[in-house]
Amino acid sequence: MTLREAAEKLGLKPVAGLIRLTREFGQGYVSDLLSDVMANAKPGDIWVTLQIHPNIIAVATLKELAGIILIGGRQPEKQTLAKAEEEQVPLLLSDLPAFEVVGRLYQLGITGRR
Repeated sequence: MTLREAAEKLGLKPVAGLIRLTREFGQGYVSDLLSDVMANAKPGDIWVTLQIHPNIIAVATLKELAGIILIGGRQPEKQTLAKAEEEQVPLLLSDLPAFEVVGRLYQLGITGRR
């Protein structure tokens, strides 16, 4: 599934890294601890988090993640948006809580299996 398809199916709002919405992903990772994501997320994963600061872009770039979904109606900091554009990291927003976003991703066939 591409990020664009996920955005359409889940009602996500892409706000950065739009040039990379054609990236495909098949697995995901959910965590709000950056060290946990660095230790356990895999390249190509979609990351679900409530964190909004610029360090999430650094982690996504380091781990070569497909993109980031910010949950709960949270808005990224201005510096985060700028960094996401600079690094071309897709950043998508959802008003839903993490539990629902992950559940809907799972219904679409996206798993967290390693």
